[in-house]
Amino acid sequence: MNSRYLVDGNLLRQRTYRLVLYFLLFAGCAIMLLPFFWMVTTSFKVESEVLRMPPQWIPKDWQWINYVKAWNVAPFGRYFFNSFFMAITTTVGEVITTILAAYAFAKMRFFGKNVLFAILLGTLMIPGQMLLIPNYVTIVRLGWFNRYEALIIPWLASVFGIFLLRQFFRSIPDELQDAARIDGCSRFRFLWQIVVPLSKAAIMTVALLKFLGSWNAFLWVLIMTNSDKMRTIPVGLTLFSSEVGTAYEQLMAASVLAIIPVLILFFFTQKQFIQGVARTGIK
Repeated sequence: MNSRYLVDGNLLRQRTYRLVLYFLLFAGCAIMLLPFFWMVTTSFKVESEVLRMPPQWIPKDWQWINYVKAWNVAPFGRYFFNSFFMAITTTVGEVITTILAAYAFAKMRFFGKNVLFAILLGTLMIPGQMLLIPNYVTIVRLGWFNRYEALIIPWLASVFGIFLLRQFFRSIPDELQDAARIDGCSRFRFLWQIVVPLSKAAIMTVALLKFLGSWNAFLWVLIMTNSDKMRTIPVGLTLFSSEVGTAYEQLMAASVLAIIPVLILFFFTQKQFIQGVARTGIK
């Protein structure tokens, strides 16, 4: 009888624990999704419903015309092109440079490697805002102001990406490299034919983080551009705010359009992203 009561007690505790856990997860999910729900519903409201108190969550008449108005406020087609072009080129460039640098720090031996890597990690502690003025002066002197070079070239490398891939490359056994070298495989061939295929999840994580960072870039693009021809979506969203107020319903409609590509990308790559973060030990 005692053993039966013990089993029943353990089962009850496990069910209670799961119930509490599911409740907390559901509550956290609801809290995080609430702003997105408000953004979507606000994009269909009329102006009088946006700031109504108490808040009106569901619009009476769904104003699909808000999306047409938001799209016509500015050349959003050009903004989308610039955002895609900037995000894709910087992502491809960073993946290539990050793979090469991470492999060097993980598998190669050279003088001062640990010191150089420590200095590289130290740059992560420098606030980006401190570098805006010197970087701006450099870009202007190079003649890259208001050009794609200013939006792409400074972001073709990432210290965090190097650190992330280095941690994963170090988990690959050195015996694979030794066996490849015995068979006459060069370092470059070993990297691209063995290391890279084994590191797809980690590389996908770096690529996804970079794409999201480039897609959401605001301050750098705002400083380095002065025309609609070069602006991206985050900067374009500021056009809905002026001295006379903010068109919230159109701003929310444009924000929904801006977030759709990111959601699609994450839904297709979430498995690789989670695996890459888990396998590199980054919590």
